[in-house]
Amino acid sequence: MMELLTDPQAWIAFGTLTALELVLGIDNIVFISILVDKLPKEQQAMARRIGLFMAMFMRIGLLLVLSWIIGLVAPLFTVLQQEISGRDLILIAGGLFLIWKSTGEIHQSLEGEEGHASTAVKATFTAVILQIMVVDMVFSLDSIITAVGMVDELAVMIAAVVASVAMMMVFAGAIGRFVSAHPTVKMLALSFLVVVGVVLIAEGFDHHVPKGYVYFAMAFSIGVEMLNIRMRRRSAKPVHLHDAYAAEPGAKRPD
Repeated sequence: MMELLTDPQAWIAFGTLTALELVLGIDNIVFISILVDKLPKEQQAMARRIGLFMAMFMRIGLLLVLSWIIGLVAPLFTVLQQEISGRDLILIAGGLFLIWKSTGEIHQSLEGEEGHASTAVKATFTAVILQIMVVDMVFSLDSIITAVGMVDELAVMIAAVVASVAMMMVFAGAIGRFVSAHPTVKMLALSFLVVVGVVLIAEGFDHHVPKGYVYFAMAFSIGVEMLNIRMRRRSAKPVHLHDAYAAEPGAKRPD
């Protein structure tokens, strides 16, 4: 252990892997934020913490069974000359779940309050946690397979996972409140999750889609939406009566 603490290569690997885990955890944070938003205010912080803790322990648990993870990439059967492994099945199922869940959330948002009240079942704490667990498993598998390919030392991988989840917890509350307060950002996030679901399905069928393209497109869309939010705030500022009359030639100023 002391050798790792004094090894510059180990620290470089730790920093790189922590940053990678944070990037791969963005979609997880967004999904958790949207799910816990359906719970009462007093339960949201607890559900968010439980969701992120489960992500951490699930990833550490998967790291401890690396031989099983490696075995998941072995082909199980062939469909139309396409080899399907255990990892592929998990990615395809996770992608389908993300698309189904995100599409349902978009549908409820577009229906408005009346449609939401008539068609949506009120979310329970247990139901939200179970849904978080399903997506955690998919995202954890994806990040752990990436970690195994980058770093050889198990201790470095576990440390990076713990550090990345701790940083997620710092920002998850603010991200969740921001997404909840801005419906257009929430719609962008849901659309992003649909795209991630499609990417997972494509990965399951061995069609690699660089996630950098997806993240860049989402970051660009959010940047544009930030400008829109700022513009709406400026246009919503109250206009003083004196300024309004001063702007209209010939208008009488009130006494």
